[in-house]
Amino acid sequence: MESQTQNTSLQRLQNVEKRIVRVLELAASVMEELANPAGPRKDFVTNHCGEFMQLIKDIQVTLREEIKSACEYRPFEKCDYSARISNEICCKKLEHVLGHLDSMKKTIDEYRSGS
Repeated sequence: MESQTQNTSLQRLQNVEKRIVRVLELAASVMEELANPAGPRKDFVTNHCGEFMQLIKDIQVTLREEIKSACEYRPFEKCDYSARISNEICCKKLEHVLGHLDSMKKTIDEYRSGS
């Protein structure tokens, strides 16, 4: 199930990439039309600018959804890193306490042998 979600997400991002390419093509054709020595054709520029704006909106919506989805996705849910680190910290604390206990035992033994 998780790989299906990743595949559909990847497909949506690939479609965004195609839309971006189309947006660039539209922008280039409008620039060429504006540079036309005979003057730009108003309907051509209007149609291309309308398609440009619609594609930009679609790209924005799709990217927002993908970002939101990516934020909800928790790839490390099954990771045991925090549990392992917590365990290592506890072991270090125990070693520290054992060191103090050994030192206390040594002090007690020295006190008893000195009496």
